[in-house]
Amino acid sequence: MRHLTPLEARVLGVLVEKQATVPDTYPLSLNALVNGCNQKTARDPVIEATEADVLVALDGLKSLSLVFEGGGSRVVKFEHNAPRALQLPGAAVALLAVLLLRGPQTAAELRLNSERLHRFADISSVEAFLEELAAKEPPRAVKLARAPGEREARWAQLLTGEPMLAAAAAGQSSRAAAAPGGSDVSAGELAALKAEQTRLAAEVDELKALVQRLARELGVAP
Repeated sequence: MRHLTPLEARVLGVLVEKQATVPDTYPLSLNALVNGCNQKTARDPVIEATEADVLVALDGLKSLSLVFEGGGSRVVKFEHNAPRALQLPGAAVALLAVLLLRGPQTAAELRLNSERLHRFADISSVEAFLEELAAKEPPRAVKLARAPGEREARWAQLLTGEPMLAAAAAGQSSRAAAAPGGSDVSAGELAALKAEQTRLAAEVDELKALVQRLARELGVAP
């Protein structure tokens, strides 16, 4: 499976989150999904996606069998298929969703922030699922090197690709407000730039594949 774009990751995380937190309104309409993506709390980075943006992300997720449209309503609604598509248990999917929505976190932070999605008995159980995600092929999560001055290492998701790791590691000590004299670029902004670079690279690969296919069909050299 290819890497997700930043907005695809946000859409998937929102669907997993809202299934657990607002089951009465799940599956989500496009409007509810846009609101969830642009939510100001429990999101890093905060974004402002349009309906058109989210529709493009939904199309990408549907092509990967991660999302499908729900029936039984005059309004089109969307639901995720993450456990089956990623072949992961619900507890692991909950951790991935929190990482997709909030960025790198310690096991303790993940236990606290995922409580409404899945209640873990203790931090060791969170770490066990994280280790399982890291051992998957391909890996779905990775434990980052502990930053100077921090007592615990953070974990990052890998659904959006390797370039996210450098940004995540660089921003471990700057999740709060930047210190005086520090960089004007936040960790979330840096992560978003890296993820956008990954998305553009994926689009270039797709275009190359399309050109090659058309060349084969026309019998000409690409």
